[in-house]
Amino acid sequence: MALMDKSACEGCLTTKELTTLYDIASMMANNYDLKTSLEKSMKILKNSLSLTNCTIHLLEEDDTLNVFASVELSSIQKKLSCYKLGEGVTGMAAEAKEPVVVENIHNDSLFLNKSGKKDFNNLSYVAVPLVIEDVTIGVLGAALTKSTEIGFEDCVRILTIIASIFAQSIYSYQLNNREKERLKELKLYYKMEWDSKVHNFGDIIGDSPKMQQVFQVIQRIAQSDVTVLVRGETGTGKELVAAAIHKRSKRKDEPFIKLNCAAITDTLLESELFGHEKGAFTDARETRKGRFELADGGTLFLDEIGDISASAQVKLLRVLQEREFERVGGSKTIKVNVRLVAATNRNLEKMVEDGEFREDLYYRLNVIPIDLPPVRERGDDIRQLVEFFLERAIKNHKKVVKITDEAMEILMNYPWPGNVRELENTLERIVLMGNEEGINKFDMLLLLPALNDDNLKKGYKTIPMENKTLEEIEKEAIETALENNNFNQSHAAKELGITLRQIGYKIKKYGISNDL
Repeated sequence: MALMDKSACEGCLTTKELTTLYDIASMMANNYDLKTSLEKSMKILKNSLSLTNCTIHLLEEDDTLNVFASVELSSIQKKLSCYKLGEGVTGMAAEAKEPVVVENIHNDSLFLNKSGKKDFNNLSYVAVPLVIEDVTIGVLGAALTKSTEIGFEDCVRILTIIASIFAQSIYSYQLNNREKERLKELKLYYKMEWDSKVHNFGDIIGDSPKMQQVFQVIQRIAQSDVTVLVRGETGTGKELVAAAIHKRSKRKDEPFIKLNCAAITDTLLESELFGHEKGAFTDARETRKGRFELADGGTLFLDEIGDISASAQVKLLRVLQEREFERVGGSKTIKVNVRLVAATNRNLEKMVEDGEFREDLYYRLNVIPIDLPPVRERGDDIRQLVEFFLERAIKNHKKVVKITDEAMEILMNYPWPGNVRELENTLERIVLMGNEEGINKFDMLLLLPALNDDNLKKGYKTIPMENKTLEEIEKEAIETALENNNFNQSHAAKELGITLRQIGYKIKKYGISNDL
């Protein structure tokens, strides 16, 4: 065995060698399938220079060299012919970044021959590293036979030149594949986000004093890379604030990636954040990038940050400090450039005091706090939100619905415990159930089941439904509607959504009189 110095590659090429190089260069330039072009190139080597067992191993992330292309190995032999970095002639060439020659493969222990292929015509073996910018990406190997006309130095020289051609093609192929994979993952991610999105209405709506304060903070900090903590009740629009920060930042053309930490179990959260290697756990059938990798160069929004486990808190703190991490089940350190926006509806200060949230992580997150007001504190913003969601629902359902002044008054005074999200869903129901005549205050009792305004309910009965048959519920509904409308059957029918003839039939059927 001998390591060959690069000076051994110097010298003049014969006509046959030049023809071989020309044919291989043409093959690599004109064939669009990399594996096919490599295998056809190795056939040229075999036919022109009598080099056999030509094989290309590629170096994987786990420092193993696996067969990528070969014309003489079977599928089983390709799987067997796997080497660790530094193992055998192939592993040594990769590690040393220099050609390695085994002069006699039959009595040199360095030639491991893991494939198990036996050919007594083969005498020697040459392994040449595929190197790009001083980084080994693989190894080209070939066997010299009794009929090979060139010697070791000539063989090393021409294989080194060919390895350079192969390395450039493989490197370009890998870059292209990585970019395709990144775009594929982003496309899948955004499709999932679109399909599962609860609300999507662009920028934040409202011009109340409290919202103006929020806008001012966003405008001031958007262009920086400072970490932001958005606080507020559920449904106040924390994700919209994160999106507004991203759109106004220098990262606006890069990915905006989101993750709801409360929607994922502790066991899967770390995998979602940092990704995992193939085989890291039972269902890890392939390597997968986490949200931090997907967001590289852009913004990562972590909602419900107060719900992450203690172990995830430690790893998140390290990413914020060092901007690096390892995938679950992996050992390779991955560096990222991510702007983090976190959000929570929980009292993090109380959680820190109770030992449920790391104090150092809290201070890392709470660099710029933004407090979102609940809808009930936003005054006339409610009217703007109602008009916006009403217009959108009318357009989506192609149905004209009006909201009367009295109904709007109820919407303005309602406490909206679910905030913007509840308001949006309520307007959706209003359009689905309403008509051109308009939504009145009686309709509001049905559309806002969580209504707790005693002043609104005063004078109007509600219907308890526990342990009753459908006929009993129907009879009580008619009786209640009649009472609420001073026994005006037309108004009662309208409240129930039935015709005057139908309510007349039901009154007769159940024997309902005015003496309730």
